[in-house]
Amino acid sequence: MPGDVPPEAGAGIDLASVNWSDLDESVLDEYILGAPREFTRDEVIAAAELDPEEAHRLWRSLGFPDSGPDERVYTRLDVEAAKTVAAMSSQWLPDAGVREAVARAVAQSMSRLAEWQVGMLAQIVAAHVDELHPRGAARLAAEVLPELEQMQSYVWRRHLAATASRFIAGVQQSDPDTIAADTWPLSVGFADMVGFTRTTRRRSMDELGEMIERFAVVTTEVIANGRGRIIKTVGDEVLFVTEHPADAAAIALGLRDRVRSEPSLPQLRIGLAHGMVLTRYGDVYGEVVNLAARLTSQARPDTVLVDREVADVLSDDPRYELRRLPSQNTRGYAHLKAWALRAAREG
Repeated sequence: MPGDVPPEAGAGIDLASVNWSDLDESVLDEYILGAPREFTRDEVIAAAELDPEEAHRLWRSLGFPDSGPDERVYTRLDVEAAKTVAAMSSQWLPDAGVREAVARAVAQSMSRLAEWQVGMLAQIVAAHVDELHPRGAARLAAEVLPELEQMQSYVWRRHLAATASRFIAGVQQSDPDTIAADTWPLSVGFADMVGFTRTTRRRSMDELGEMIERFAVVTTEVIANGRGRIIKTVGDEVLFVTEHPADAAAIALGLRDRVRSEPSLPQLRIGLAHGMVLTRYGDVYGEVVNLAARLTSQARPDTVLVDREVADVLSDDPRYELRRLPSQNTRGYAHLKAWALRAAREG
């Protein structure tokens, strides 16, 4: 295993100097896909008894381009996966539109994960060998994949259990006439790094990488500890949700305070809103999301703005102080009402 080799070996390898042209597709098949490419798309469709047009749409929804009719680009594992899709389609997901939406949601998450993991595996390889050969690099990286796959399955199940618990608690505590399976009252928060574009122009790629990594560490820790969850991170901004405005407020102020102690990170501006939110395929939608985004854009550096719903809930909470701001004009809102939030101890 890679862990049996001292990590300091090969730490100075220049990945760009390796002749990667020696690493052909068959090596990737052997070490990553786990099987050779031997089937055409029509053979996969026939074996799984899928509708050809829907099969093409699903494949594109997964983020892959269509292959030519004579190209043998699919493995036996693709055939097995296609049969699983066919079985799920008839039993659990009879609506074709829903199937494609699920495929897109899974593909987007997996694509981002794969992009990050390839870079990580390249660094693992560079840290464990003295001389890098493409085939050896692929073999060494592949040794990590089973453990990585096991870890992903574990983390997924833990998140599934946590989400199921929140779902059940929400059903028990909410008026059944006002909620649906994918519509819930949530507090939505955006945290945006101030002057990110200007900052990136002044930093090297290594410094930029450190800043992004620190931002990810800080937001993950603070939001998780505050009983929130990250919906997505887009460049210089993180979108998170909680079940209760008080938790969202604690997270927002916690993020602000934590970033103050991080020399590599610029200040944050944060916006919070609360109300009914559509949660679908891992993302959130609706007026509350838009309002939180507008509040963020109006916030001054190092401050937190909240909407009326959050302000009403926090008005009697001794931990927080709220200051009503003059109505503001912003895109989509002629008279945006906002309150500045701070901890009571700051008063």
